[in-house]
Amino acid sequence: MECLLQYLDDIDDLIGAIGLSYEGLRRLVLAFAALAVSLASVASGVVLALAHPPIALATCILLFVALLYRSITTSPRARPHSI
Repeated sequence: MECLLQYLDDIDDLIGAIGLSYEGLRRLVLAFAALAVSLASVASGVVLALAHPPIALATCILLFVALLYRSITTSPRARPHSI
């Protein structure tokens, strides 16, 4: 019985090691997705500014006000620390 438990423990360790090896790949995929979304939003902002400048300005002001409101109303503990 003890041999079976040791065998199951070894299998559990192997699965955990495989999961840890894929953590770096998962972080890379998430970073790539964040970069793609960021570039797409910048590109769409440029296209909007070239096509309809007043709407682009209004959108920019609304986003700035939302960011300003969020930075004022969040608690200091929830704010990320700047380095």
